[in-house]
Amino acid sequence: MMIITAAILGILQGLTEFLPISSSAHLLLAPWFFGKQPMGLVFDVSVHFGTAIAVIAYFWKEWLRLSRALMAGLAEGSLSGNQDRRLVLFLIVGTLPAVIAGLLGEEIVETTLRSPLVTVFTLSVLGMVLFWAEKKSLQNRTLQAFGWADCLWIGFSQAVALVPGVSRSGITITAALFRNATRTDAARFSFLLSMPVILGASVLAGWRLIHQTCQGGAPIPWDVLLAGILSAAVTGFFCIRFFLRYLQTKSFVPFVVYRLLLAGVVLVYYLRQQ
Repeated sequence: MMIITAAILGILQGLTEFLPISSSAHLLLAPWFFGKQPMGLVFDVSVHFGTAIAVIAYFWKEWLRLSRALMAGLAEGSLSGNQDRRLVLFLIVGTLPAVIAGLLGEEIVETTLRSPLVTVFTLSVLGMVLFWAEKKSLQNRTLQAFGWADCLWIGFSQAVALVPGVSRSGITITAALFRNATRTDAARFSFLLSMPVILGASVLAGWRLIHQTCQGGAPIPWDVLLAGILSAAVTGFFCIRFFLRYLQTKSFVPFVVYRLLLAGVVLVYYLRQQ
């Protein structure tokens, strides 16, 4: 039964990680709606690892090209000079704010902020900010036109995504739109930027879990974690493909509406329980 639950939550993670509707909120709210205990932060990080696999698999040609550019830049002693090397630098620098925020704010995120009421606020407010960004944005700048100001702006926005309901893709896409990025390039940079943070958090969580087990802690439920990881990876891969195609001709408005409706449902359900 736990494996089936893990697989379902993995599918939910894969569907919501790349859409601007917050995977962390859905992983928190799904058990809450059904009166179950959340699977825990370790499981959440594990299924996020599944979506990191999806990003690596979908953009594998791009990652290979960027890796070659990085190696060539290191060999030449210069990480500037062409677009691929600059993009590598942008991804590295853009990742740092989220890494620092994650290390400093891990405890408060794991405890105080994992509340349905928090998601009511973040889902609704950030949804309206996304709507505003799309209406305000000129959407005339591609990824090739990004500069350091864009990289830092989007990178600092990603640090806020630790709070459930914000949405990592939602906040970074919103930040990119405010810099007049096109919808597809905003999403592409958001997905590329997500991989180092998600992968790093997954490795750290895995190390801690193994260390706790070696110190006499509970055994690692590898079957449960693997079910969540695989279902998240497969679902996330197809979700990326769908979303990038969707954004070529359509807007973010349906996702804004969904965020507002979900926030309303959560608020009503919460008040009825009081």
